[in-house]
Amino acid sequence: MNIRAQPIRTTCPYCGVGCGVLARPDGEGGLDISGDPDHPANRGRLCVKGAALAETLRPDGRLLTPRIHGRVADWDSALDMVARRFQETIAEHGPDSVGFYVSGQLLTEDYYVANKLMKGFIGSANIDTNSRLCMASSVAGHRRAFGSDTVPGLYEDFEEAELVVLVGSNLAWCHPVLYQRLAAAREKGLGPRVVVIDPRRTATCDLADLHLAIKPGGDAALFNLLLAENERRRACDGIFLPHVSGLQEALHAARATDPAMTGLEPEDLARFLEWWIDTEKVVTVYSQGINQSDSGTDKVNAILNCHLATGRIGRPGMGPFSVTGQPNAMGGREVGGLANMLACHLDIENKAHRDAVQYFWQAPAMAPGPGLKAVEMFRAVEEGRIKALWIICTNPAVTMPEADRVARAIEGCDFTVVSDMMEQTDTTRLAHVLLPATGWGEKDGTVTNSERRISRQRPSQPRRGEARDDWRILADVGRRMGWENAFGWNSAAEVYAEYAALSGVAGGLGSDFDISAHAGITSAEYDALEPFLWPQSSRKRGGRFFGDGRFHTPDGKARMVPVTARAPQPLCPAYPFRLNTGRVRDHWHTMTRTALSPRLSRHMAEPYLELHPQDAAELGLQPAELAEVDSPHGRAILRVLVTDRVARGHPFAPMHWTGETAPSGRIDALVPWLTDPLSGQPASKSAPVAIRPFAAGWFGFALAARAFRPDCAYWARASLPGGMQAELAGRAPPADWGEWAAAMFGLTSEPLTISDRARGMQRLGFVEQGRLAAALFVAPEPVALSRSHVAGLLGAEPGPGMLAGRAGADQPDEGATVCACFGVGVNTIARAIAEQGLVTVESVGAALQAGSNCGSCRPEIRALIERCLAGSGNPAKEPTVFDAGESLILSRDIPADDRKHASDHAN
Repeated sequence: MNIRAQPIRTTCPYCGVGCGVLARPDGEGGLDISGDPDHPANRGRLCVKGAALAETLRPDGRLLTPRIHGRVADWDSALDMVARRFQETIAEHGPDSVGFYVSGQLLTEDYYVANKLMKGFIGSANIDTNSRLCMASSVAGHRRAFGSDTVPGLYEDFEEAELVVLVGSNLAWCHPVLYQRLAAAREKGLGPRVVVIDPRRTATCDLADLHLAIKPGGDAALFNLLLAENERRRACDGIFLPHVSGLQEALHAARATDPAMTGLEPEDLARFLEWWIDTEKVVTVYSQGINQSDSGTDKVNAILNCHLATGRIGRPGMGPFSVTGQPNAMGGREVGGLANMLACHLDIENKAHRDAVQYFWQAPAMAPGPGLKAVEMFRAVEEGRIKALWIICTNPAVTMPEADRVARAIEGCDFTVVSDMMEQTDTTRLAHVLLPATGWGEKDGTVTNSERRISRQRPSQPRRGEARDDWRILADVGRRMGWENAFGWNSAAEVYAEYAALSGVAGGLGSDFDISAHAGITSAEYDALEPFLWPQSSRKRGGRFFGDGRFHTPDGKARMVPVTARAPQPLCPAYPFRLNTGRVRDHWHTMTRTALSPRLSRHMAEPYLELHPQDAAELGLQPAELAEVDSPHGRAILRVLVTDRVARGHPFAPMHWTGETAPSGRIDALVPWLTDPLSGQPASKSAPVAIRPFAAGWFGFALAARAFRPDCAYWARASLPGGMQAELAGRAPPADWGEWAAAMFGLTSEPLTISDRARGMQRLGFVEQGRLAAALFVAPEPVALSRSHVAGLLGAEPGPGMLAGRAGADQPDEGATVCACFGVGVNTIARAIAEQGLVTVESVGAALQAGSNCGSCRPEIRALIERCLAGSGNPAKEPTVFDAGESLILSRDIPADDRKHASDHAN
């Protein structure tokens, strides 16, 4: 009898929602993935990235053994070298000559060991994290206002609120399960009004009762105006105000704010102020649109001021709420993974706190104060002040601002170690020593989500090659540096138990973070640990913070901070556009995981530039053409998406593409080293850029059954089922397309060729063992063909229409993917709308499943319904089918007569 394996309860490795996952071994070396219905964060829901986790467990590209100077090495040799080089560097240049750059994707146990090794034993605070890039301003704002980095509320507040304000947060794409929870509450008729504050019209606006298309940088002004209006209307909470200091100073600054700084129409501004002030249960959710600014901390405090002045904090359905971008950004904050923090929310600048941690660790050389934040750290690497660098679980040669400059700095460092699960990334290529680390499905430990809920990540797969857990690698080096006892753990459970015990010391010093109830946890109890909210101690268990008016400041009062709203730095004529950056729906960070899933690449398969129609017209750019984007720090080439979802002068580009997936799409190369003076967080939403057409002499689309790396000015590649595809462009065509394509694909067979020299078109198909092994389509303009249809021919026997690029009349073309959860294309949805008379998103979901899982595609489905119905008086009789392969994402805002330009470059 075949008995199905029991599911392993674990946690998703993507955003900070912290969804519970059931991973069930399928008996063939893979996993069946589903949402955990018992996990409080997601109650069984998963977004498309979480649902596709099993597809990302392929061994492709894994780093399987240690490497020294590119050559395979054994673990002892590699670890001995790391320990020796760090010891030598410290002995000659002091502890501040070394640095660790770590990641919000590490587990808490990994983070704890790294923090202990650097701050307590090496004796420097030069350990920072890529979380500095996404939520450091929130940390700084919390600490200024509350005296601690504490998120006051819980996810259930989203559903209990009467008004949810989403500011600088595209929740539908970046935190889809929270978006689902909010949408589900509204569908039941119990949910709140929703206001979205964002310069872009994002997918989240589909849920909004009011979209405030604020002027970029105008957030602090808006919340200052709200604070002043609360006072004018006598809406400040007289009962709560005795628990708050600084009200008058904050009001004085707020009253001086010019409403024109928001860029909002007076009636929209008035409506927002009225709704917020007249609604008791208000939750203000904010994310990277607030944090990633050179005044991000002030923006955070402008939001916190409004909640403190009105007492809307720490009670059901009300409070400010920072949603984090990474799975364990919160765990890193708790464990002191930032250069200016100490473990367990203790203060590295407080001698009593440092002494307590040093005594607990029995540490020889406690860091005397804050270390270098991320941008400062890589500047120190560039200048030669940091001479030994250890990068763990992150890819700063892509993700740091001025990424090209950072890559050069890493390359020039005397000694660089990189721990990663992938062999080829922009950063691993620069390392002297590579150490293979375990990844999701192999790791064992804990993570903390945005509502302070700690959950277990449990292994469900055997480790690949010689990969080791990050905490163990760090401990191995610590022991080799002479600290045997301090780093002598045998399991993640032992690391966690020590961390929990230290949190009890911190709790005794007044820290909010205290999980000392777990200080004596056994391995069996750790294995069985259920998700829980911190704190967990004899003093307090779970729940909200600050509703009782008690804060972690010296006088126990919250601090309101006077905020002077200021606009972004002015642009100069050479760089007249202000570039906004962010994420797409189905990819994650630098795609080392999500790029392995063909399904996740079908929605957006190449980097793009959202450009307002008037800007595009003035620049002479058509939809689906390529644009060259320059800043003083770097250059990118991006596919043009013409849309009024962005304001004039404020284009948008996603940040996921790398030297492995689209070398000219590395968007953070354009972002300057401009940071918030308090938090050190880079301003990633306002890079000054220039834009011009890329003078392409040809465009191409290629696909093959095995991986290939193009050689041309522009390329972007993505996974296919059983192969790979790439969008291509170059300035001058090669002398012989057949030779060029054969070299690219690594094939020796002669291609089948269709050539139209008059129109400059070439179509080549390579057949091996009677099957289509590769194909190349070339044209003088963006190649219009059905990419989904052509991809389906890969590996098939060649037929008469193999190079036609479109399905025959008897083969309906699905078109570009809209719903990645169920693989439903734009034309499939359009046909169903027309033939079945579907007029709601729910009816499309019932007929096709599209939009019925994670819900992130629902705004696109709704837009498609409107567009189909607008183009047909009677949709049931007159089907509207989009041009083969047309992408809804790229074309939904393009006039119908321009559709011919919008082939599915996102598919």
